[in-house]
Amino acid sequence: MATLGRAATASLLTLFLFGFPVTRAAEPNHPPTKQHYEIRTYLLGKDGDAAAVDRYLQHALIPALNRIEIGPVGVFAPAENDTNDRDSIIVVIPADSADKLAGLQTRLQNDSQYLADAKPYLERGPKDAPYARISSEWLVAMDCMPTLDVPAGTLDHDDRVYELRLYESANERLGNLKVDMFNNGEVPIFLDSGIAPIFIGQAIVGPQTPNLTYLTVYPNDDARLKAWDAFRAHPDWQVLKNVAKYKGTVSKIDKHILVAKPYSQM
Repeated sequence: MATLGRAATASLLTLFLFGFPVTRAAEPNHPPTKQHYEIRTYLLGKDGDAAAVDRYLQHALIPALNRIEIGPVGVFAPAENDTNDRDSIIVVIPADSADKLAGLQTRLQNDSQYLADAKPYLERGPKDAPYARISSEWLVAMDCMPTLDVPAGTLDHDDRVYELRLYESANERLGNLKVDMFNNGEVPIFLDSGIAPIFIGQAIVGPQTPNLTYLTVYPNDDARLKAWDAFRAHPDWQVLKNVAKYKGTVSKIDKHILVAKPYSQM
């Protein structure tokens, strides 16, 4: 581990997990621009219509996002062993800039194809809403992973599972220290343990700030459990977690075990 760079370690991990090599661009002479992410959760509630939301996402929203070069878009539902007890659909929307994400609604309203495709969804009235509410957070990518990366071959594995984690901190100082912990040692331990991150971001807007949120993928649930066992036992983690300044940086962890929708691009 100590002799491999982060990109090389990630490439080996992808090959080990999914059986496909990954091709990465040469590292630039300056840090890449950090992506921005909206993590959008459709909370369906007791009267929700998941099929209507699925149709909207698959046939209207995702094609419109792809037309303006936003993607890949991930769409997920709780796995059978998820313990959060909420019926929801989670959408990951990546953008190359804050302006692109902020201007998304205006772009959609000016897209006649989107408006036509979304008509059955948008014309539902207040007594026929397909969900109870939408909850979103806006993340900016961190130094340890400035752009989203879906390992090559991921979509070919029907048994794959995902884990979305949100690390909430008691105040901004502690939240920034947790970000520092990721940027300065935690991610290489992930990779060495078999945990494959797709994105990692710090929340700038959201209902649980200050926090950071990240999504990881595994070939199956057994691999997920083994990877986290390996992480907890990793000698580098035993050192990092005991660094004095990093103690107490996380006050609450939300963990969601997810499966991809058939039309998900992640």
